[in-house]
Amino acid sequence: MSSTETPTTAASPQPAPRGLKARVDAYFEITRRGSTWSREFRGGVVTFVTMAYIVILNPLILGGFSADQAAVDVAGGWLPNEQVAAVTALTAGVMTILFGVIARLPYGFAAGLGINSFLAVSVVGQVTWAEAMGLVVINGLIIVLLASTGLRELIFNAIPRPLKIAITVGIGLFIAFIGLVDSGFVRTSGANSPPVQLGDAGSIATLPTAVFVIGLIIMGVLLARKVKAALLIGIVATTVIAVILEAIFKVGPSFGTNPAGWNLNAPVLPTSVVALPDLGLIGQVSFGAFERIGMLAAVMLVFTLVFTNFFDAMGTMTGLASEAGLADKDGKFPRLKSALIVEGIGAVAGGVTSASSNTVFIESGAGIGEGARTGAANVITGILFLAAMFFTPLTQIVPLEVAAAALVIVGALMVSQIRHLDFTEFSSTLPIFLTIIVMPLTYSIANGIGAGFISWVLVRSLSGKAREISPLLWVVALGFVLFFVRGPVEALIG
Repeated sequence: MSSTETPTTAASPQPAPRGLKARVDAYFEITRRGSTWSREFRGGVVTFVTMAYIVILNPLILGGFSADQAAVDVAGGWLPNEQVAAVTALTAGVMTILFGVIARLPYGFAAGLGINSFLAVSVVGQVTWAEAMGLVVINGLIIVLLASTGLRELIFNAIPRPLKIAITVGIGLFIAFIGLVDSGFVRTSGANSPPVQLGDAGSIATLPTAVFVIGLIIMGVLLARKVKAALLIGIVATTVIAVILEAIFKVGPSFGTNPAGWNLNAPVLPTSVVALPDLGLIGQVSFGAFERIGMLAAVMLVFTLVFTNFFDAMGTMTGLASEAGLADKDGKFPRLKSALIVEGIGAVAGGVTSASSNTVFIESGAGIGEGARTGAANVITGILFLAAMFFTPLTQIVPLEVAAAALVIVGALMVSQIRHLDFTEFSSTLPIFLTIIVMPLTYSIANGIGAGFISWVLVRSLSGKAREISPLLWVVALGFVLFFVRGPVEALIG
């Protein structure tokens, strides 16, 4: 057992659980963590509902319906939308179940939005899609190596407790900001100042955003009244309202041209339900990037992938563990090493299937808010993702605006952890503040962690507290300095 495993109670021997249900309960520690089968089921369903958009969105980022509207690589290749959708659901389902069974934590897995956008925008202009996925596989293997040798866990343990709490709070603001943007409640102003604004021209003028507000109120009231299955009931109820309103007013999806439309998918009942998956992208991997663009350029791309993957996942796990009440006073949670290893495997799996690196999703907080506390919820979420390969049209019923309302609620729950922070000493107040504020404002968990690490070691050491800082934290902070200036470095090496 690793140092981070939860030890068993050294009391009188307990009789072995009898029956399959009892053995499964004991394995996942459902009763031990104060949960129930119904909570785990509801939590798994809610996590899937708030994550299901990735089956629609990931193909829009990585692929396309034709070459003229897809991310075309350096050789003119592109990924078909339906194939990306199939492997996105498959990889998410397999990795979510694997993580639940091994790490036994309620963290859903899917293609990470930061990395898939980075691949589509910055990488495939230099290499082919197969070579880009080869870089993702290498990134995952490095993360697995760091986790299996214990280095990733050492880095996790070197993070001071105030920064771990700040990461949780920052993720809460980040996840709420994602919800506000996805719903159209917050939009870009198109001007330098202010860069964002309320709704459309400073007012709530669209039906989808109004549905978001309705959902936010319904879920908030249900949670305040401590109604069981508050988030699930709220999602279902608001989706029904959305379907009715769409049938009456026929708003339609935005497609980037209709600002009054639904952000991603319109809530309509599908004309067809079953769609056979095309898994032709599995195994389409090449390691020829090093030859095509040179060793240094390829290494810099891998460095960016590793840093983003490594710290995004670590920060997300920290925040979710705190929300679920699974973290101890130092921020550690059960089976930390196993969780970190499996997360690295998710990157490898995402590269092999061309779904992009799979990692822990902050939307898992919605399932935790519904009561999920164990990996049993992951099994439910994973099964639903696998089913989504065959029932892709059904995943489009719940509009992104409804899921966004749940994310804002979860963000509020996570931000409440700020009560555990001490702001009386400015040498820690500034790093804490930067960790929290940089995450939502730069749309990146890794950026917030980096700003917190760098400011922590500099401000604390120059304030006479250098001896309290772990040497490993200095090393990671220097790594983040390189991460933040990687643009000029990449330009320097051509």
